[in-house]
Amino acid sequence: MKVLVVGGGGREHAICTCAAKSPKVDKLYCAPGNAGIAKIATCVNIGPMEFDKLVEFAVSEGIDFCIVGMDDPLVGGLTDRMEEAGIRTFGPKKNAAILEGSKAFSKELMKKYGIPTAAYENFDNYDDAVTYLKSAKMPIVLKADGLALGKGVLICNTLDEALAGAKEIMLDKKFGDAGSKMVIEEFMTGREVSVLSFTDGKTIKIMTSAQDHKRAGDNDIGLNTGGMGTFSPSPFYTDEVDKFCKEHIYQATVDAMASEGRTFKGVIFFGLMLTKDGPKVLEYNARFGDPEAQVVLPRMTNDIIDVMEACVDGTLSDIDLRFEDNAAVCVVLASAGYPVKYEKGKTITGLEAFDNKEGYYCFHAGTKLDNNNVVTNGGRVLGITAKGNTLKEARAKAYEATAWVDFDGKYMRNDIGKAIDEI
Repeated sequence: MKVLVVGGGGREHAICTCAAKSPKVDKLYCAPGNAGIAKIATCVNIGPMEFDKLVEFAVSEGIDFCIVGMDDPLVGGLTDRMEEAGIRTFGPKKNAAILEGSKAFSKELMKKYGIPTAAYENFDNYDDAVTYLKSAKMPIVLKADGLALGKGVLICNTLDEALAGAKEIMLDKKFGDAGSKMVIEEFMTGREVSVLSFTDGKTIKIMTSAQDHKRAGDNDIGLNTGGMGTFSPSPFYTDEVDKFCKEHIYQATVDAMASEGRTFKGVIFFGLMLTKDGPKVLEYNARFGDPEAQVVLPRMTNDIIDVMEACVDGTLSDIDLRFEDNAAVCVVLASAGYPVKYEKGKTITGLEAFDNKEGYYCFHAGTKLDNNNVVTNGGRVLGITAKGNTLKEARAKAYEATAWVDFDGKYMRNDIGKAIDEI
């Protein structure tokens, strides 16, 4: 079959790497792709929000299956457009992708169906938000309602910080229209765990757990980013936690969406906080996490196309989802200054070191080809991933591999997976 992947980041490189291994795939395309994806797929110079062009390309090329990797096109309704044109598509429709597209919607859904989450209030008026904050307990969490590239969450320790944050989100529109509405949420403490799942709208199959590192600097300081690294599985995701979440969160979310007439087919990402009162949902995403996909997918032994087709066809109950009994760690190499201001066009060297290296991966996030040279083209540039028998072994291998490649302004956190050392 001919398969089209929509997106151009590390997540899409991981998806393409799996799809390229499927015996079902005769031809693999990616729009727009990047320099790494170009080695295993034909990159098409169409942006992920250029729906008309994407549909036209899919129809003219006879695409049999489309995989939408990114949040923006999912929330914007690309799956609907593709299916209307007769293209079988993996990823939720617009009315289901709202699970990620509106934090206010997802919080109301959890409240209505009794899914554990932090106490909250929704605001679409700045003055009302300020009045509420003046009597709220600190620290507190402010969330822009819409999509903000993983950066629309502010943790405020004082009232002054909270008032400044509300102004940034709702008046200054730091995150654009995503800040037209704002969620104010109680601050929860505990371990964060990411759990990805496949669902066909009825059945849900849980993938292996992971843990992301969002802050730009070591020891979780600095601004929120799209993710500076991750590891899988999370040793803090115990059998007890898994049992609770299966009983009260995972299937409950799928059933809630179906009850609302918003049948969800695709990937649901559960961002969990393991609090003293039990696991609670921090956030939902309507697609693979990035960089969580870079540590979860390399450990999956299923044919990814088989699983995705089952989600589309409503036959996921027939799939025995399997993962290797090992671990993986991903360290993101970013451009100096990310996530605020950074330069592009820096030549990347050493990429050939990953050729035919079993258990090592170099997933391209922000790269492009320039006169046969691979150069930086984004804030997060590469995701260096390694597998190992244990988390500690995988972590050591991943950091070893970060030295194999270089570019001017290369920056990384040095403590990805440091929590492993506490075990």
